[in-house]
Amino acid sequence: MQFVKFMTSNTGRGARILLGLLVIALGQFVVQGTPGLIMTIVGLIPLAGGLFDFCLFGKLLGYPLKGAAARAQLAKK
Repeated sequence: MQFVKFMTSNTGRGARILLGLLVIALGQFVVQGTPGLIMTIVGLIPLAGGLFDFCLFGKLLGYPLKGAAARAQLAKK
């Protein structure tokens, strides 16, 4: 529960954006080639999650996919 609460917070969203950008940069500039392309694609997932306010970890743990709905559900507990 605390993990989902953090991940849906503004700080968690920022962390996911930074993580996504880091993985994309590593894939493009350090790893390169096919593995770098795969890293870039994988990095888009946390980047998009942070930008568009959805949390896949929350969905996996039984909370709503949308960040606002997950925050509302967590506030009720």
